[in-house]
Amino acid sequence: MPRSFESPNGTVTVTANLLREWALPAAGDSKYGRGQVVIVGGASRSPGAAMLAGIAALRVGAGRLTLAIGSSVAAQVAVAVPECGVVPLDETADGHVSGTALERAGSDLAEADIVVVGPGLDDAEQAEHLLHLLPEVVSDRTVVLLDAFALGVLSRAPELVDAFAGRLILTPNRGEAARLLEREAGDSIADVRAIAERYGAVVSCYGSVCDGDGGSWRIGTGTGGLATSGSGDVLAGAIAGLSARGAGPAQAAVWGTHVHSTAGDRLAVQVAPLGYLARELLDELPRVLLEITP
Repeated sequence: MPRSFESPNGTVTVTANLLREWALPAAGDSKYGRGQVVIVGGASRSPGAAMLAGIAALRVGAGRLTLAIGSSVAAQVAVAVPECGVVPLDETADGHVSGTALERAGSDLAEADIVVVGPGLDDAEQAEHLLHLLPEVVSDRTVVLLDAFALGVLSRAPELVDAFAGRLILTPNRGEAARLLEREAGDSIADVRAIAERYGAVVSCYGSVCDGDGGSWRIGTGTGGLATSGSGDVLAGAIAGLSARGAGPAQAAVWGTHVHSTAGDRLAVQVAPLGYLARELLDELPRVLLEITP
């Protein structure tokens, strides 16, 4: 990161010009060179969350996508998203992804550049079991992004924080931020910084990004229309895709959050300030990136 971005005691307002100074790594010349993303989620009730996150990762330039999702919806998702590989995960009798199911995705997880856990998971206990298995099946170079139900585990599992030290990204909403802090939380930069410092992670929450070393950034774009079902999954996927391409956790989170927010601004004009859909953000992501990239 250029010295102009260093802000251990303050917050940088992110603009397109600043991002041009902090350019993304050059894109690889093969799908493996552009990075491998694995999304773990997609229970039978909510497979769309994993699909949105996965497509967002591809839209920002990731090379290879695997969706590890509930077996009851795997075939349908494979047809709906033909660009991905699908690993069907065992489910409980109630249709939740089983907490013991990661072994089936073992080879994909071991080779992943980034693993996203959470989009579409809908059972806290099973998500906790999954996360405790994760350090055994990912390599020590794999970045781990936790979203949604997967975030609720960390406050009572410090061993996971240690296992993923230096390579952990969190994308909480306000309720999840409160659980991570074990107190009430708003959308202030102070709360986001507190999460980052407590967990030694890069955190993106409501347009603020902080890392565990004191860096903080505020995204100067974004509208209320982003507060819609599936928008957080798109954000997680965009960050994951940029990480897979070689961006460090903080750079991926800052760029991904800016691109996601700017896509929302565009749809606020094209559609309306409220009422655009999360899936409509997907087509805007590469357009926003194209305009920013030097």
